[in-house]
Amino acid sequence: MTGSTDQVNALLPEKITKICCIGAGYVGGPTCTVLAQQCPDLVVTIVDVNPQRIAAWNSENLSELPVFEPGLSSIVGECRGRNLFFTTEIDRAIDEAQIVFVSVNTPTKTSGIGSGFAADLRYVEASTRRIASIASTPKIIVEKSTVPCRTAATMRAILEANSKPGISFQILSNPEFLSEGTAVQDLLNPDRVLIGSLATEQGNRAAELLSEVYERWVPKDRVLRTGLWSSELTKLKAANALLAQRISSINAISAICEATGANVDEVAHACGVDRRIGPHFLRASVGFGGSCFQKDILNLVYLSGSLNLPEVAEYWRQVIVMNEFSKARFAKKVVQTLFNTVTAKRLALLGFAFKKDTGDTRESPAITLCRHFRQEGAHIAIYDPKVPHSQILMDLTEPGVADDRKNIEESITICSNIQEACRDAEAVVIATDWDEFCAIDWHDIYQIMRKPAVVFDGRRVVDPRQLREIGFRVHAVGIGPELQDNVWV
Repeated sequence: MTGSTDQVNALLPEKITKICCIGAGYVGGPTCTVLAQQCPDLVVTIVDVNPQRIAAWNSENLSELPVFEPGLSSIVGECRGRNLFFTTEIDRAIDEAQIVFVSVNTPTKTSGIGSGFAADLRYVEASTRRIASIASTPKIIVEKSTVPCRTAATMRAILEANSKPGISFQILSNPEFLSEGTAVQDLLNPDRVLIGSLATEQGNRAAELLSEVYERWVPKDRVLRTGLWSSELTKLKAANALLAQRISSINAISAICEATGANVDEVAHACGVDRRIGPHFLRASVGFGGSCFQKDILNLVYLSGSLNLPEVAEYWRQVIVMNEFSKARFAKKVVQTLFNTVTAKRLALLGFAFKKDTGDTRESPAITLCRHFRQEGAHIAIYDPKVPHSQILMDLTEPGVADDRKNIEESITICSNIQEACRDAEAVVIATDWDEFCAIDWHDIYQIMRKPAVVFDGRRVVDPRQLREIGFRVHAVGIGPELQDNVWV
């Protein structure tokens, strides 16, 4: 739609005073909390259909927030009740806001066309229909969820077919580039803020209004403007697929290092000092996890296939294949080292979150390791400083398996500290890089373990030489046999 500047502005708010965010999860909660702190004159309302989640956000005990991020609780305490509100009154918040962020879950489809690869957009569609049915004034709708390219076209079709007469909408893509564990700092000092819009007068004006909000604390040159489709694809591909590709690449190299006697840290450092490559995401590990990397790569595989680009689809599929190989290879190493059996043996698993400084367990490598060890008949003692016990049990329970909860409870012990997990264990498996695991008193741990005591470091947080001096046998990913104890040769 085109028209004079006055006509365009008449369809959009002159000034942003109220923002609504649909979805109080890992993206919506931190993003809009920081926005409320940086823009104290704006009213920011975060809504969710889950009353338990909203109650947790409103808890007087800030340690009970549903999302753990360093620094987040203090900002919530500062802003909540002032200009930051958490509520289940979704319709009211939508109607009063000029900008509505859609920050709902977009899981991978589990059935139907594209099952296992395509994104399930049911929550995006449901939110869009609700906005259309409720809105009584023009709205700027902002995609915050990670969505396939051209999802905005689907949203526009729903809005136009279900909205009240005379109500207009502008759709923007404003993807998040947060890293769990550093989300608050990523929001306060972002590398870039990406805003995609249609190349129309209304689209450009909507993008300007959102840009003005971010420019309250983000330097103007870091607020990037692109086309709508480019913004959607940038999040899906550049920000997630390319990062995951680097992790799978260094993990593939770590396997070669172990087979040849090389040290993956030395290889990664030598490569990382090359300015064309850089040092980031070149840390070998048991594998990547989290809600985005695997889901978004699978979606990219599906998109490539649907565009009749099978070679491109297969290229990105291999990133996932290598990640699964890394986890399976690590689990196999544990079994082989413990004399080819872990049946009835106690394994201490340190860490269950997919990375440090978050309680998120989605696609955590620890889940895969536990499944491998359980299949081998091991008893697993798990300790994680932030993941609730109920979440661990839920992640390890196989839906539809008879009496599986009972089997889980027989093969799993959830511990309250490191010492409890390691007592009488045959081996320690480090699955998350929590800082406290770097400061373990290994002399004490050695005394309470069965001998020979073994440490399997899947996150490169220990010094193998120091542990061997204590008496441990050590396997760390990416260190070749001549650098390990002779038992690995």
